[in-house]
Amino acid sequence: MKVAIAQITSSDQPVENLATVLHLMDQSAGQDILFLPEVTNCISVDRAHQFQVLEPYAGNSFIEAVCARARHLGLWVALGSVTVKTADDDGRFANRSVMINAEGEIVAFYDKIHMFDVTLSDTERYHESKGYRPGTKAAVVQTPWAELGLSICYDLRFAALHRALAQAGAQILTVPSAFARPTGAAHWHVLLRARAIETGCFVIASAQTGVHPGSGRKTFGHSLIVGPWGEVILDAGLETGLHFVTLDLGEVDRARARVASLKHDRAFGLKRYHSHDKID
Repeated sequence: MKVAIAQITSSDQPVENLATVLHLMDQSAGQDILFLPEVTNCISVDRAHQFQVLEPYAGNSFIEAVCARARHLGLWVALGSVTVKTADDDGRFANRSVMINAEGEIVAFYDKIHMFDVTLSDTERYHESKGYRPGTKAAVVQTPWAELGLSICYDLRFAALHRALAQAGAQILTVPSAFARPTGAAHWHVLLRARAIETGCFVIASAQTGVHPGSGRKTFGHSLIVGPWGEVILDAGLETGLHFVTLDLGEVDRARARVASLKHDRAFGLKRYHSHDKID
């Protein structure tokens, strides 16, 4: 499976970001599938600006342009995620991953389930659930080469989701991200390697990087591809760019044969002990 993985610095202007994506797609011609990061179409912390420049999912010009170019190139595209308007009364957006096949057809989508509601410091806080509606359903999509389990950024911290995807047939886990720098430096590599080791999957994590025009937000970069035994196959570092890797899907079967933990689940109860309990 010949994959291209892109690391970019999206601005708050979808038209600019679309030009970047289409150029990356042209450069990926001849590969099987291109993986793009989270919020590819727009990074902004200004809700009013988002309402001005973003579109609903149906008839979305950004997605339609990517579909048209995918059809022209005969290229699958894992459009890591795009921010789209929803019909929710509270005006929240959806953070939606979109899978596009070589005919330019949307074959699957996934809305980010877990919301990044954290306080990293006195000056860096995120409350994603205020602006985004969480999804409710996980997704596995079949491609001609492998089955892909879809997740987005903060989902990475929830091992049960990725285990469920692997047990449903996923051989590759996608984790498109716009990781914050403090958590990226502390946790990014180890979490991605852990998800690969736990599931025996390849993990492909295309990331945003740098300082984002229009918002000033800073992201961690280091797009990774991790093998099913936990080895880092590619680390894109901090620079924007496009990387090409050929994956041997047989490695998934070999890793799972060595440690078949996906088949070893056992039901269990839980007892909470207290300091005053006496155990005979």
